[in-house]
Amino acid sequence: MDHFHYLRGHLHAEDVPIAHIATAVGTPFYCYSTATLTRHYTVFRDALAGLDATICYAMKANPNLAVVATLAGLGAGADVVSEGELRRALAAGVPADRIVFSGVGKTEEELTFALTCGIMQINVESEPELHMLNRLAVDLGVQASVALRVNPDVDAGTHAKITTGRKENKFGIEWIRAHRVMREAALLPGIALRGVAVHIGSQLTELEPFRDAFLRLRDLVAMLRADGIPITRLDLGGGLGVPYEDEIPPSPEAYAAVVREVLGDLDCKLIFEPGRVLVGNAGLLVSRVIHVKEGATRTFAVLDAGMNDLMRPALYDSHHAIVPVNEPPPDVERVPVDVVGPICETTDTFARQRMLPALRAGALVAFRTAGAYGAAMSSTYNSRPLIPEVLVRGDAFSLIRARPTYDEMLAQETLPDWLGGT
Repeated sequence: MDHFHYLRGHLHAEDVPIAHIATAVGTPFYCYSTATLTRHYTVFRDALAGLDATICYAMKANPNLAVVATLAGLGAGADVVSEGELRRALAAGVPADRIVFSGVGKTEEELTFALTCGIMQINVESEPELHMLNRLAVDLGVQASVALRVNPDVDAGTHAKITTGRKENKFGIEWIRAHRVMREAALLPGIALRGVAVHIGSQLTELEPFRDAFLRLRDLVAMLRADGIPITRLDLGGGLGVPYEDEIPPSPEAYAAVVREVLGDLDCKLIFEPGRVLVGNAGLLVSRVIHVKEGATRTFAVLDAGMNDLMRPALYDSHHAIVPVNEPPPDVERVPVDVVGPICETTDTFARQRMLPALRAGALVAFRTAGAYGAAMSSTYNSRPLIPEVLVRGDAFSLIRARPTYDEMLAQETLPDWLGGT
């Protein structure tokens, strides 16, 4: 469920007409709904009722300060994967003791900053990282609160580019070595080993991969406790999918039922890292048709949004529903059209032969379920400015990221003195 709907023939975000926002900020832009963010967080939180659970929003899905602050105000912590995300989380009001630092390539500088901030947990993903962190913690005279991320070699059944729990993936400590590495970690002076972490991928639409990973986690906890290592936390990652097209992903309630069934009696604090499921369909990308081009064999609707603004279709062949901002009549004829952007790449194609009402130059269209990995993955390719982001609440909206001017973009670069720089 989201809060984007047609009212009197015009697409609204909550109570704000999308066309009004387009007039105010220009196109293309991202638009997020506070009501949808609130609903999704509340549903996820309520599904975990009765468990000792901390929800740490996976900021990589959408790191906008206003989005993070909205979720933090509802009680969310943050799962971060860089110093930049950690600084964003703190700036958005997330308490340090509700922040988990994940990621396979943390630098010494990033780990040092995390240690000085006193965050809740660092998820260690390799033996070299473990020893580097131990050395840094000892030098600072602190102990790092740590969970070791294990790779359970479980096929998540998702897109190959977003699966993270197979043995050939770069993430986590290999399953058959995890027991030995955790025993080693428990003896290091700069490490306070708290728990085990696992994350098997993104956009999962079945529960069995979760169950398989959790069962392996349960076995590992039993072995560690038999060795006298008191595991008190389990970081279960994220990965719940959202419906982009015809997927029917598990509900948070069904997911929570598997957690209770497999892990509910282990007396561990549980950490969850949902991202896409909280913000995915809380956002739209709104774009304007530049012109409609009739090719030799097909019709192209050329938009002012490009793959630099929404990378998912080019990167993952992902589907996003595309709808006119002005509601078409229910019996309107639909025709096949390729929806493309202005980038000088053939892969700058959002949809091929999509059945849509006939589009005209100047018409506004909206890409649904664009709140996750949309603005977060955008770039300035072709020297195109990053596009605005807008947050709606009720009948009000606020610009939460402005479109930079060309002068502002150019000011970030300088010429060396041999090219006339000063």
